[in-house]
Amino acid sequence: MSVETAAELAGLRAAGYAVAKTLEMMRAYAKAGMSTLELDEYGRGILDSFGAQSAPYHDYGFPGCTCISVNEEVCHGIPSATKVLREGDLVNIDVSAVLNGYYGDNGGSFILGEDRQELQQLVQASEDILRLAIGQVRHRLQISELGGFIEKEAKARGFRVIRNLCGHGIGRRLHEDPQEIPCFRDRYNRDRLQKGHVIALETFISTRARMAEETNDGWTMTARGGGFVAQHEHTLIVTDAAPIVLTAANGIAYQ
Repeated sequence: MSVETAAELAGLRAAGYAVAKTLEMMRAYAKAGMSTLELDEYGRGILDSFGAQSAPYHDYGFPGCTCISVNEEVCHGIPSATKVLREGDLVNIDVSAVLNGYYGDNGGSFILGEDRQELQQLVQASEDILRLAIGQVRHRLQISELGGFIEKEAKARGFRVIRNLCGHGIGRRLHEDPQEIPCFRDRYNRDRLQKGHVIALETFISTRARMAEETNDGWTMTARGGGFVAQHEHTLIVTDAAPIVLTAANGIAYQ
């Protein structure tokens, strides 16, 4: 989607705010001993209060409201009454929703309580690299350059990137053009970002694996060959200068 009117901008801001607040509140609510289903139901209630619907459920029939992935799970984890959070878990919550026809997508990994698995450096790297990558986003930037920047920053910190999971265009649908915004320099991708483009930019930073693979449940992805992955994601609008981050709490330019 390319933003052309004030009404479109307002609709995107509202959707972005809904998913950002839901993610923020779910993170604060998560506790050891809680099932991921209980956490998901809490998130559903927050989205309901905004009048928003879960995008993965609405668009793809995902068996949950939000994606909650734990430890070795990279993304698309299905909320479950039998999956209980524990102190020191690496938890990723990905909230995407549709509100009045506009979509927002926001995700982040965090350590639940004490860092017993010594993964905080990985989590911080993913968050920091996303912030730095957002600072690179501008009109006419080649997508391959953005991916190369993310991979370079990951390598400088001693990590790798997952090559088959990526960011994407968003707006009137959950996934739009550009369909792929990878975390590495894809020399075959000659697309450029354009002013007004709405994108969901993601970092998938890995301790070991370069690829993720689907498990038997048909949804959950794990790191091929083992290890851990931290992911962070924001929805933003490309401009001539700093992009507008719609999933920042206030939706202002992200510096």
